[in-house]
Amino acid sequence: MAERAKCEICNRDFPNQDALAMHNSAKHLIQENIKTNKSENRAFIYFMITFFLVVAGIIYFGMADKNIIGNVINDRNSDTRDIQEINIGFKNYNYYPNTINVKSGIPVEITLDSSVRGCYRSFNIPELGVSKRSSSPQDTIKFTPNKNGAFRFQCGMAMGTGTIIVK
Repeated sequence: MAERAKCEICNRDFPNQDALAMHNSAKHLIQENIKTNKSENRAFIYFMITFFLVVAGIIYFGMADKNIIGNVINDRNSDTRDIQEINIGFKNYNYYPNTINVKSGIPVEITLDSSVRGCYRSFNIPELGVSKRSSSPQDTIKFTPNKNGAFRFQCGMAMGTGTIIVK
């Protein structure tokens, strides 16, 4: 009579070793593969979470400098000339600097440098009635602010924004 065999994992009886081997290859190796795949999937998920956190941190801290003091520009020539010249660039998906201080009653010339592209070249200060598309850095935006306050400036689609403070 053939020797009976018992599965050590699920405790089932089989008529012979060949039947036990077929059982193990069909049932328990698949379960082992599923367990292995689960742990591999878990490792992949942890890797992706870590990756996205690192990328988010880089983006956040890379864009954080737009709120530092270096982001505020004052009229640099208002004491020596009759025009306040402001140069604005594009950094971290926004105008840079995005806070500008000017004096009331003195003409302002804003130049959008070559880093400013697309709809950001359409420069608007709705509360001051300023709306102009600057096609190149040689094309300046000229206006004279006649009321004091903090006014929002923005691109044509209001994706890029900033504040002009008139004193």
